Amino acid sequence: MTAPSTTHLVLIPSYNPGRKVLATVRAARAQWTPVWVVVDGSNDGSADWLQAEAEQDPGLRVIVLPHNQGKGSAVLHGITLAAQAGFTHALTMDSDGQHPETLIPDFMAASQARPAAMVLGKPVFGAEAPALRVNGRKVSNAWANLETLGMGIGDSLYGFRVYPIAPLMRVMHGTRFMRRFDFDPEAVVRLCWAGVRPVNIDAPVRYFSAQEGGVSHFKYLRDNVLLTWMHTRLFLGFVLRLPLLLWRRLFSD
Repeated sequence: MTAPSTTHLVLIPSYNPGRKVLATVRAARAQWTPVWVVVDGSNDGSADWLQAEAEQDPGLRVIVLPHNQGKGSAVLHGITLAAQAGFTHALTMDSDGQHPETLIPDFMAASQARPAAMVLGKPVFGAEAPALRVNGRKVSNAWANLETLGMGIGDSLYGFRVYPIAPLMRVMHGTRFMRRFDFDPEAVVRLCWAGVRPVNIDAPVRYFSAQEGGVSHFKYLRDNVLLTWMHTRLFLGFVLRLPLLLWRRLFSD
């Protein structure tokens, strides 16, 4: 186990992940202390499993929300408590085992070297990755880089990343959106607008089959409609901010 950090924590929002959540949390704990899990209204028994785990592990904290509120809301709840406890940065990762826990120390080190930046995972897909998901995210990435005037977002959707907590809280409190599946892409765009620079690091992503215990809550039609509406809103915001973004690109780079 690593020595506890007083500035950086791992934050895992979790909704009905199945048994893989225990392996995910244990793997994260082997790499970092502390690890917090926000159970977002799960009804699959994972809250009980995780609370039992936390009773045996002082480096693990489990926060249980009474009903499902969405990934963004779960992250906001977690970072609010983290800020109150004195933490300045949070590495978010999924609870289903898709993200590379062995890279947690590297991402934390990159954040510690550039604390004003956000450290974004840039996914390296395996052969098992669904082509529809791999190709579909290219559209969201193109929109995100347009909306930020090419500030360098390597991937807008990959949730393995380190956020500086204070600016993330400010942008989230400034909008009623970013509370569900739209959290990851909208967070990076709005943080870029706020002047938070992205740092990109390649990171593998693993898609598990149902036979391997994989659980997906992605709904192709519903979530793509949500992303389309999100990028429509963000593009309008981009147009309003264009003079500031141009000035920043011309005189601040």
